[in-house]
Amino acid sequence: MSGVVPVVHSLAAEGGIGRIDLGWQARRPYRPLVDHFAVYGSRDPAFRPSADTLIGKTIDTHLRHEGLGPRGRTWHYRVVTVDAAGRSSAPAGPLRATSVESVTVAGRPVAVVGEFDLRSLELALAPRGYADYPARFPDGADYVHGVSTPGTHWPYLHPGPADRWAGSRAHTFRLRFELPAAPAGDLALAVWLIDTHASIPGRLDVSCNGTAVGNVALENGATRGSLEGDATVPGTPLKPSIVELPLPAAALAAGENVLTLHKGEGSWHAYDAVGVFDPG
Repeated sequence: MSGVVPVVHSLAAEGGIGRIDLGWQARRPYRPLVDHFAVYGSRDPAFRPSADTLIGKTIDTHLRHEGLGPRGRTWHYRVVTVDAAGRSSAPAGPLRATSVESVTVAGRPVAVVGEFDLRSLELALAPRGYADYPARFPDGADYVHGVSTPGTHWPYLHPGPADRWAGSRAHTFRLRFELPAAPAGDLALAVWLIDTHASIPGRLDVSCNGTAVGNVALENGATRGSLEGDATVPGTPLKPSIVELPLPAAALAAGENVLTLHKGEGSWHAYDAVGVFDPG
């Protein structure tokens, strides 16, 4: 049996917005030696592994299927073990998994800055004018929905204490929006990024009207979003990521509401768009 390439087992998946994280277990120690795992996927549950359905190869026992878009999508996966001699195992699976639908698709916009289009180009100073940030935005951003404009009042780059060019200090962005009445249920916040710093993306502290909402660890990016503003370009090095979380009804009020995004740790992140939505 030592020459038989073993089939992986315990396939599992977790859906996120625009992605599905896949994981599995393999027999260890590897005998025969494993070269990589090939992951195949399709919207068709009856698919068979082929060059057309290959999603990626990895030496790890996990893989992220990205670029699925903001709508919830169901995919089916199979995983094949390939040994050092180029022999393949039987495919494990199929595994069925569904990505999470973004509130930008399912919800009603209440207050939005920019467009959720994987680009930062409509925002202030984009795509590479970050050096002007200290003079243009010495106190961060203070954006009033319905009055301010993205190209003037919301910078594409949000620096942190690790950024000398922005004064090596924390920076706070504020989004002000009106509600005709206190909401009966939670609203939702969507923060889409086209990129973050590759090694020290830091955390984003979110609060609303002084009530803490979340302290989010940002994903490592490609450190290119300070110079490039379009993640839809084929072969782009940019690594977009998405943060979506509830805004509790208890933190909201009739009249003006102030959403605060505070970067007190790490380096910059580059915005695609920010929005408050009624999830319905």
